[in-house]
Amino acid sequence: MEKLSSLVSRRLLPGFFQFAGRSFHRGTAACGDGLFVHRDSPHNNSKDVFEFTPENMTRAEAIIANYPEAHKRAAVIPLLDLAQRQIGWTPISAMHTVAKMLGMPKMRVYEVATFYTMFNREPVGKNFVQICTTTPCMLGGVGSDVIFDALKKKLGIGNGETTPDKMFTLLEVECLGACVNAPMVQINDDYYEDLTVEDINRIIDDIIAGKKPKPGPQSGQGHRFSCEPKGGLTCLTDKPTGPGFGVRSDL
Repeated sequence: MEKLSSLVSRRLLPGFFQFAGRSFHRGTAACGDGLFVHRDSPHNNSKDVFEFTPENMTRAEAIIANYPEAHKRAAVIPLLDLAQRQIGWTPISAMHTVAKMLGMPKMRVYEVATFYTMFNREPVGKNFVQICTTTPCMLGGVGSDVIFDALKKKLGIGNGETTPDKMFTLLEVECLGACVNAPMVQINDDYYEDLTVEDINRIIDDIIAGKKPKPGPQSGQGHRFSCEPKGGLTCLTDKPTGPGFGVRSDL
């Protein structure tokens, strides 16, 4: 023990231990925005009962039928998603219903619901605005920090907050997988990309007015349809060749 203490004091940084050629690092405690342990509240408690609507129950049964009887637990993610689409979020009562339908322990459903950030474990507004602020979005275009500030100003709320009318919830998130079209936001199921401050203000105004903004790149007609270069294609610009191109005629 004295030898180990001597090694630490003479050679190593605090929290880092090296012994017999191997290194062991003690990291700092992880911090996050959400609490992964459930705490009963008036709007989300284990005494509540969740039921699928008749239409969604039919969908749920069709989803479960896609899996062999011995593996119907694989339907847990689509059933949780269906429950969330019905009420807008995923309370513990919905998890219990899904667990009962699939014949699996409640804890297994909790594990799924707390692992995937797609499941909202607290109520959100009718329009859930998620803005990506990771490196590509931070550096792309005007930068995600500028779009984030514009959203906070436009909606009058901060990160993780919901407007008083329950129309919008704003949340800063990690990569949403549209890096080449940065900066971008996800509003419910739709992606809005290549954003400027004018774009995001227009999109929010359209939603408030009851309109459906066109999702995808907002960079203007002819610039980008999907994730191709803004300046136009740099490869695959020729007409595709037909079957058999370059093959010997006797073959």
